[in-house]
Amino acid sequence: MTDRVIITVAPTGPLTTRDDHPGVPLSPAEIGAAVAEAAEAGAAVAHVHARDADGRPTADPEVYAAIVGEIRERCDIVIQASTGVGLTVPWEERLRIVESDAVDVTMATLNPASMTFAGGTFSNPPEFVERLARAMHEREVHPELEVYDLGHVSLCLELVADGLIPEPLQFSFVMGVRGGMPGDPGLLPMLRSMLPEGAIWQAIGIGRAQLPLSFAALALGGNIRVGFEDNVYFARGRLADSNAQFVRRAVQLVQAAGREVAGPEDVRTRLDLR
Repeated sequence: MTDRVIITVAPTGPLTTRDDHPGVPLSPAEIGAAVAEAAEAGAAVAHVHARDADGRPTADPEVYAAIVGEIRERCDIVIQASTGVGLTVPWEERLRIVESDAVDVTMATLNPASMTFAGGTFSNPPEFVERLARAMHEREVHPELEVYDLGHVSLCLELVADGLIPEPLQFSFVMGVRGGMPGDPGLLPMLRSMLPEGAIWQAIGIGRAQLPLSFAALALGGNIRVGFEDNVYFARGRLADSNAQFVRRAVQLVQAAGREVAGPEDVRTRLDLR
């Protein structure tokens, strides 16, 4: 409970569209500006997805590189590339995000299993998971282990036992996706108990689960993620003004919980990022 709270902003995601929120950032410049505003508000990590010129999810390393460049021109936030990308993008293409020298990031996501995701299939076959973990290890990109169900924790720990995932471990509990765990704060103590000592974790609540899971994570010593990828409503029936508005509220929650907000250097130190 003494560690400062890491606030991650997820400004875009693979599924949120302009129909969901007219202000969702899609181009590299828009994402860069949104992340910089969120960083000024208190976010220490940016979880980024790339979109093509038509707004569709893409794993093109050049687009990711452009996003990284736009962010770095504006702020010093820790950049985390999503390798989830989107349900329609083949895993062979998603692998290029980490394998490419063009994408200079210190963190990336790793999903340990395939699953039903809303109305589609999120494909993460064992071959892809192992190749992705090895690529991260070789390029010194620190994995964020994304857990959508209880069984995913043990799959992640098998990768740790095989020497493919370095410590300190970083877990994300993604809750509220149809096909995964429900957005029930009561599950967090069980999930936390499954982690090795010293592991760092955050709660990611989808839609209406975002705020109650943020409260619960702070009470249990965890970290939180907010942003348009997960939720576009700041209150019932009211769209958020920006990603930064979510971050500012997260800072207020951290302070109300008697904890402090982490900066990018805190993250780099705690996760031993290059």
